[in-house]
Amino acid sequence: MKVAVLGAAGGIGQPLSMILKNSLPAGSKLGLYDVAPFTPGVAVDLSHIPTDVEVQGFTGEDLPKALEGADVVVIPAGVARKPGMTRDDLFNINAGIIANLVRNCARVCPKACICIITNPVNSTVPLAAEVLKAEGVYDKHRLFGVSALDVLRSETFLAAELGISNQRILVPVIGGHSGTTIIPLLSKVIGHEKIAADRIKALTDRIQNAGTEVVEAKAGAGSATLSMATAGARFALKVVKGLMGEPGVNEYAYVEGGSKVAPFFAQAVRFGKNGWDEVIDYGTVSDFEQKLIDEAAPQLATNIKKGVDFAQKWLSENK
Repeated sequence: MKVAVLGAAGGIGQPLSMILKNSLPAGSKLGLYDVAPFTPGVAVDLSHIPTDVEVQGFTGEDLPKALEGADVVVIPAGVARKPGMTRDDLFNINAGIIANLVRNCARVCPKACICIITNPVNSTVPLAAEVLKAEGVYDKHRLFGVSALDVLRSETFLAAELGISNQRILVPVIGGHSGTTIIPLLSKVIGHEKIAADRIKALTDRIQNAGTEVVEAKAGAGSATLSMATAGARFALKVVKGLMGEPGVNEYAYVEGGSKVAPFFAQAVRFGKNGWDEVIDYGTVSDFEQKLIDEAAPQLATNIKKGVDFAQKWLSENK
């Protein structure tokens, strides 16, 4: 099994790569790529960790070498959010980066599962889909937006609210991966009936704005990196387990999965040997949650169109 990390020298990429080096099955390979010239040094550093995972680092024109033979590609490449910036503010910078990286994936490892971390995920994933379509290799079952950080944050905040261990809680989070499109289904959490309605709203607001909470706390030094690396690694490792045939492996992801709300939608998926095998219905929700879903739908539509429109323009300019 080979995993490629694109943007491996950054604030997310380095800890993400370290977790993968320590957690991938023995005999796996890890290909690291970044435009930063010291990326091969990151690989050398990681290679000193005593696990049976081979690591190679690449930079400059060597992107195809990092991608060669990849089964899974994880993309945290791009710029980080700064105070006062929204995820959409990042789009004009990060969109071109994603388009170029995904085109390379299409040409070098067309069957790889591509896991996009780069924000705004609501737009970069539809953008990636258009690039893959243009290359004739699009398979919706192999393209993911990594929204699992919203699940990790929800688990952390709800466990604290209920006074229980983080290991004993699971919070479904659907919709998208920015602001009010993030919809935690707190009504599905065992013990939620102990939480007053005003606290449900406050917790929902905190989950939706948790990224901004980190950006402001870092005071200009970056956005969520360590928690995002943890979420990204957790997600990539589940994709790997699915590809290796392990049954019953699930996670929440932003995918083109036939949702009635939007063409791309964050929802639970079950992994298999070809990416995600099926979407798992989230079932009935509370009136409060349904209102959030209804309000998120037009925002998701706008975000998706933004990604598609950029891709079409980029493709016409980069034939």
